Amino acid sequence: MAEDDLKLDEFAAEDGATPEAHAEDKTAGDLATVFDVPVAISAVLGRSSISVAQLLQLGQGSVLELDRKVGEAIDIYVNNRLVARGEVVIVDERLGVTMTEIIKDGDAQA
Repeated sequence: MAEDDLKLDEFAAEDGATPEAHAEDKTAGDLATVFDVPVAISAVLGRSSISVAQLLQLGQGSVLELDRKVGEAIDIYVNNRLVARGEVVIVDERLGVTMTEIIKDGDAQA
């Protein structure tokens, strides 16, 4: 390792504080470099498992039973990661989702 290479835990800001000490000083503006990064958002109403034969029999007006009950929260995924639960709402004659619960790391029970 070169003399001027520092390990992360050896790094200190000009005031002598570690980077972790400044974590609470961060604002949304600090994330400006990632604002344009696209993410995929999915709102999952429920799931069902059927055979290919059953799938081929589906047509317009067919009903597919899901594993959720009416009124039960839906799962909200960002880049295939469960991040929240919510409810379906109607906004100006369009479907939408309102988040009712944020899922923290380790709390997800998919």
